[in-house]
Amino acid sequence: MKKVFVEQIRERDWVESPFLVRDKIMAMAKNGKPYMTLKLVDRTGEVEGRVWDRVDEFAGRFEKDDFIQASGKASVYLGKMQLVIQDLERVAEQQIDLADFLPVSQRRPEEMVAELRGKVGALSDPHLKSLMEAFLADAAFLKAYSQAPAAKSMHHVYLGGLLEHSLAVASLAEDVTARYPGLNRDLLVVGALLHDIGKVSELRYERSFDYSDEGKLLGHIVMGVEMVEEKVRQLPGFPRPLVTLVKHLLLSHHGQYEYGSPKRPKTLEAVILNYLDDLDSKINGVRTHIEKEPDNSNSWTSYHRLYDRYFFKGTAGDPPQGETRPAAPVAVEPPRAQEPAKPQQEKPRERGAKPDHGKRLGFSLADQLRGKSLDLFTADDDKE
Repeated sequence: MKKVFVEQIRERDWVESPFLVRDKIMAMAKNGKPYMTLKLVDRTGEVEGRVWDRVDEFAGRFEKDDFIQASGKASVYLGKMQLVIQDLERVAEQQIDLADFLPVSQRRPEEMVAELRGKVGALSDPHLKSLMEAFLADAAFLKAYSQAPAAKSMHHVYLGGLLEHSLAVASLAEDVTARYPGLNRDLLVVGALLHDIGKVSELRYERSFDYSDEGKLLGHIVMGVEMVEEKVRQLPGFPRPLVTLVKHLLLSHHGQYEYGSPKRPKTLEAVILNYLDDLDSKINGVRTHIEKEPDNSNSWTSYHRLYDRYFFKGTAGDPPQGETRPAAPVAVEPPRAQEPAKPQQEKPRERGAKPDHGKRLGFSLADQLRGKSLDLFTADDDKE
């Protein structure tokens, strides 16, 4: 039934196709007339829908997370594709192929599961390996782990995103442990694979991406720790100090209290996991933001609210538009008399340390002018 996918829409196209309504917002224009903004999605992306006429009539025909058959004209506004809807009707789910409407990872699930099994097979610690094998033997968990998105809106927001993200963090962990000796490689890799497992139950992803009631009340960090404890109880002789270290990786991987982390990282492996998780999340989030604006010919993206900035879309070797690359400086040392005085930089101090006010106050005006010429009428050339 799907006729046109989001990625196929071009400016001035007349579009008649079903979409999933990810968001529905009613608002009032400056002239007092109501309008409606919709976020319409399918598996290839999302497009904003605007309803300017018959707003109340159309609004009563559907709700958020419904499927609608939308008819309207495509136009580009502020660099983003927009569909000005002239007519719409709700579509029954029985008429819909859900595979057309939820975004999916570019990696095949079988390929990612095979990589997961390979990483588990490479573990040398027998206890950590048995823990991961217990998860792999849980068919219901493995199915959810390979299907769930990694987040509702921030990064890897597509089916399979959770496993894709976890594998990427685990691969980064392997790279780091190869470079820095003395790290517990198996512990860090297992922490990378398990750090977000609570999201298999925290998120709902049957029709659209949202939080479950349990997810809203507990959150994926607590839910993940409970899942680890449940599996450990099935493994006789699993060392309690080791399970404590695994749980700490899950509890601290958000890094700071203000980011929802119950604990801050207190082992080297936990510090590394926090940064690797953040690194992969941000790379995916920024890439997704850049790629969702193919119709924007500007060198810069639209404003990203979460990251509080715009992103330059050109290649790393190109200067931003309107700026010229400066010429290479000539390697000639200037006369010392022309060198500007370098400002004295205050050394960074540890948290809680008191600033040394006495030393700064002793740097008087006389000290600053000592050795300098006060002849204001002598040209620089005369000083040579």
